[in-house]
Amino acid sequence: MDKKIILLAEDDVFVSDIYYRKLTNEGFDVKLASNGLEAIEKLKKDVPDLILLDVMMPYMNGKEVIKELKAKDEWKNIPVIFLTNVSEKDDMEPEILEQADKYLIKSHFTPAEVVEKIKSLL
Repeated sequence: MDKKIILLAEDDVFVSDIYYRKLTNEGFDVKLASNGLEAIEKLKKDVPDLILLDVMMPYMNGKEVIKELKAKDEWKNIPVIFLTNVSEKDDMEPEILEQADKYLIKSHFTPAEVVEKIKSLL
């Protein structure tokens, strides 16, 4: 069976490193992007099975990335999990929230719990 590809778009190097290690240990092929523009560039090369997307990132934030994802036929069905510290009530428009498959606040979930959410979507 082919490894499932996860695109992790996260600008915090510490968080990115933790999830990269956890996901690779779980057998996923992890592609890293440190901002939204980089995430879009990676999507053009290699379509992932799932995207873990931070909201607050430089150059292009997670809200802009998901809008672009859902506008393209080849990307619109990729499951997206927002993994962020932005609480839903603070800063997320309902139409953006509806486009994501899951919305996880980093401080509320351990990496192991996030992996379980990923597996449930794949």
